Amino acid sequence: MKEEYITYRSADGRTDISAKFWLPEQEPLAVLQIAHGMVEYKERYDGFAKWLTERGIAVCANDHLGHGDSVVSTERWGYVTKKDPSGVFVEDMNELRKTAQERFADVPYIILGHSMGSYVLRKYLGIYGEGLAGAIIMGTGQMPPAVGKIAIALVNCLAFFRGWKHRSRFIQNLTYDKYYKKYDLTGRDTSNSWLTKDPEIVRKYYSDPKCTYLFTLTGHKALFEAVSVSADDKAAEKIPADLPMLLVSGAMDPVGAEGEGVRKVNEQLERTGHTAVTMKLFENDRHEILNETNREDVYAYIYGWIMEKCLKKAVSAE
Repeated sequence: MKEEYITYRSADGRTDISAKFWLPEQEPLAVLQIAHGMVEYKERYDGFAKWLTERGIAVCANDHLGHGDSVVSTERWGYVTKKDPSGVFVEDMNELRKTAQERFADVPYIILGHSMGSYVLRKYLGIYGEGLAGAIIMGTGQMPPAVGKIAIALVNCLAFFRGWKHRSRFIQNLTYDKYYKKYDLTGRDTSNSWLTKDPEIVRKYYSDPKCTYLFTLTGHKALFEAVSVSADDKAAEKIPADLPMLLVSGAMDPVGAEGEGVRKVNEQLERTGHTAVTMKLFENDRHEILNETNREDVYAYIYGWIMEKCLKKAVSAE
């Protein structure tokens, strides 16, 4: 397995985006691109990526603008751009896809989005979904589009008075609904974290400065834009109808309302004419199923779905 880093210019026109490739020794069977979640970064997917490369799948991921190494200084962690921030995430993802597909032109290409990345991916699929062999929507949820629009209005209002670089705990707390109340959100009770049942992962997460800063208002605007768009049936209708999609989450994930939100996404996709959707909820698992105590079961399930739904689709299309 080889690891490579690249940089490329963000759609914001001024920032270099950091991306990583995990490459098998042989020619890959497929390429999986990962869009990470809010306030994290690409290297948190090392374990999953290395497991896949051992089985012949190349993996790539970029740090979203304002995250990880895609910042000019730590003061800009959580800052995206005030103009169309979720659109910048989408375009930066697509730039990595173009780079990877130039390198691996003849293999199936799949994109996985986790948490915030799942909402951004759902927006992405309505714009750039053609040509993909599959999409994995992980750790997602669903809220009425109007709720997202109200949240964006609140962010815009606060930015008018405090500026777009303001970091607001009030806005952050808006993202935590009743499903979070049973869990620890601070890292102090590692056995009862909303993230995972693995205490060591929880300790590592809450001791990592790349995972513990507050989003700026631009970051929250990006999140709420993506959440609002992904909940809109008109946007879902733009996703290719025959694209294999896997909705996969923990059954106890508060982001997905303990499965209820994931089921609503499944119903939306069925309602808008999508014919190749699979839904899987892992019993007792929380938000980060790739970091759960049964993570190798999760890895194996996703790998099996890729081999069954994406590689066979690619072969039958030839």
